[in-house]
Parts: sequence; structure tokens; C-alpha cells
Amino acid sequence: MHLLTLTLPIVLSLLATPVRSVLLSYDKAYDVANASLATVACSDGSHGLLTRGFTTFGSLPKFPYIGGSAFIEGWNSAKCGTCYQLTHANVTSGAKKSVNVLAIDRTKEGFNIALKAMEELVGVHAAEIGTVDVEAKLVDAAVCGLR
Repeated sequence: MHLLTLTLPIVLSLLATPVRSVLLSYDKAYDVANASLATVACSDGSHGLLTRGFTTFGSLPKFPYIGGSAFIEGWNSAKCGTCYQLTHANVTSGAKKSVNVLAIDRTKEGFNIALKAMEELVGVHAAEIGTVDVEAKLVDAAVCGLR
């Protein structure tokens, strides 16, 4: 019983913030600072970013660390403006690197982020690689600059 008392809080904390293995790709459209937020799934509506006072990709606090997420179901999703820590493990060295990305759009699989953000995560050859597997963990939106 004592062991259960000690391990239960640890297990519950691990369940609260699941880490998922997902596919990561890039889209240079998310690198364009003056692109309108009216073009993404998280545009307007009660969960939209326009209603929070942001107008362009560049107006977002951590631009260009933005992109689409498969967790966003579509327009005005309650998951608009969520922040994810994406972690990539180098296959040669095993070294891990992470970036935090603000979900502003929908994508069919995993995450589709700005090329600059993907280069920060996997290196300057991100465009040549195209896609990689990463671990995605939901973190507080404040990490991505939102309240």
C-alpha cells in the first residue's frame, strides 16, 4: 500500500501530459510574417486568434514558431492557440533538441510548421529531409507567448 501511495502521484503526472510520436513537416507559408491570420483555421470565432488581437503571422509572440497541428479539428477549434514542445532526437548522436510551436492551423498528420522553426529543430538541412519523427508534448500556452 505504501508503494502505491508513492507511485500513484508519479503515474498520474505522467498521464496528465502525454508525449506522442508524430510526423513533422514544414510549409514556407508559415515563414511569411505579413501573411494574414484570416487564412488559417484559427482565424476568427470564439477560439480564433484574430479575436485575441493578432492580425498576421508576424504579430504572434513567438513567430516563426507557428504551424498546423492535427490536434486542431478545424475552424474555431478549442485547441487553437495551444502550444506544443516538439523534440527531435538526432539519429546519429542521440542528442535531443526541442522547440515550442504555437498551433494556429489544421494539418492532416502530426505538425506542419515554418521552415525556420524546423531548421532550428533538426538543422539547416530541414528542406532536404522534408519530414521527421518528433515527440510532441502539450505545454502551457504561455510558453508560446499567449495568456
